[in-house]
Amino acid sequence: GVHVMYVLYESASGYALLEAGGEGAADTGIDLSVARADDVASLASDAARLLQFVKLKAFSPFTSAEHALENMSAVSEGLCTDFLTSFLAANLPKSTSSASKSSKKKASSSSIVALGVAEPKLGGAIQESLSGHAGSVAVESNERVLEILRAVKQHSDKLIGQLSRDEIGMAQRGLAHSYSRSKVKFNVHKADNMIIQAIALLDQLDKDVNTFAMRAREWYSWHFPELVRIVADNLLYAKCVAAVRDRNTMLNDEESIRGTLSTILEGLEDGDTRVDEIITAAKTSMGTDVSVVDMVNIERFASKVVQLSAFRAQLQRYLTHKMSVVAPNLRALIGDAVAARLISHAGSLTNLAKYPASTVQILGAEKALFRALKTKGKTPKYGLLFNSSFIGRAKMKNKGRVSRYLANKCSIASRVDCFGEYAIASPSGVGVDVADAFGRKLKEQVEERLAFYETGAAPRKNLDVMKEAVREAEEAMGVAVDEKKRKTVESIEEETLKTPKAKKARKEGKESGEK
Repeated sequence: GVHVMYVLYESASGYALLEAGGEGAADTGIDLSVARADDVASLASDAARLLQFVKLKAFSPFTSAEHALENMSAVSEGLCTDFLTSFLAANLPKSTSSASKSSKKKASSSSIVALGVAEPKLGGAIQESLSGHAGSVAVESNERVLEILRAVKQHSDKLIGQLSRDEIGMAQRGLAHSYSRSKVKFNVHKADNMIIQAIALLDQLDKDVNTFAMRAREWYSWHFPELVRIVADNLLYAKCVAAVRDRNTMLNDEESIRGTLSTILEGLEDGDTRVDEIITAAKTSMGTDVSVVDMVNIERFASKVVQLSAFRAQLQRYLTHKMSVVAPNLRALIGDAVAARLISHAGSLTNLAKYPASTVQILGAEKALFRALKTKGKTPKYGLLFNSSFIGRAKMKNKGRVSRYLANKCSIASRVDCFGEYAIASPSGVGVDVADAFGRKLKEQVEERLAFYETGAAPRKNLDVMKEAVREAEEAMGVAVDEKKRKTVESIEEETLKTPKAKKARKEGKESGEK
């Protein structure tokens, strides 16, 4: 018999079921029983041969734009809707004598209907939904099917016939807009995106504030060069410039300026002494005089530096709040900035949670890693985690060990934040401390590991620490602990301790303790 395959084509207007390789396909010189992707590829450039090889079996248009969006969203996620199932069940043959048996699956009781689908995931869902269909359906998803669909897409207006090319284009544009809008509107990584943008802006602000402050120092030093030596901090210097302005006119209102400078420098231990130094230096300064217009511009620029610094501080508070809501445990473990950079580098908290600890360890050092692999040199021990305080506190010989241990804990913390039921924090800030119990306990473990490398003091067992974290989180959240569940967990732990591997480990631990 002639080998026939049915192909599902998902267009913006509706679903089309096509019959490929029927009776008329003999003139095309393509036999589906032996044809490969290269043999079918030529159909895309020859509409006449395609129309001989492929015939429209059935077409079911979408009832509305919302209906089209619902079906295309399901297709993109590999799901089979009821509409698609009923369409295929109604139009696929129940039992065919002409269809040859599939090369991959053979059925003894009934003939097999071959169905070509573009996406393997969608194919699996269709196979499952059509399991009750009379006669077996063998779903095929390979290069050959993709080449057929490519040719069909090229000449869809000729195949379907009911729609012109312009109407198909309008339907595609409308569906594309609504699909994109729904993806942006219901993006699961919305909160992650805010963190990624905030940390990127924070890094940019650090560079900009530093550059602008240096420019303000250089500009104002032409008029009052001694101020740089007295006030070293960039922000305080900019505030002093805005307060002092022209050093010559400052001396006319010395008491007022002294009070303003005292307020600016009150956070310093020797603030009053520095105020006296500024007043004295202003009287004997070797700087040049500047015009009123120049001084107005210098003062405005210094005020802008102060405003940028204030905005940076506000942005830091915003990032701290967002991190306490999105990733409280990771924040409690390694701090706002490093945790936010990890999320930013991974793309989202979900991506970070899916990474193994070995990837988290060198995240940010990809260039060094591939260079090391290429030159067969030493691979990097740390990436973004180097900015954590733990690695800085470790001795050189222990930095790699601490980095590996910290990456393990970061991996656990990110997974608890992403998938755990403990990471619950309301936007108002209520419950923030509740959610970070695991992060705080993991931080204690890293501290204990650092102490172990320094003094040899044995750290607590991981199981005990995690029990404490679970108990703290449940108590703080007011969750009633299910005693039956608790007993089940404890019984599993007891069984674990009875295993030969656990017994051997305990025996070795006792022997090392006796020694």
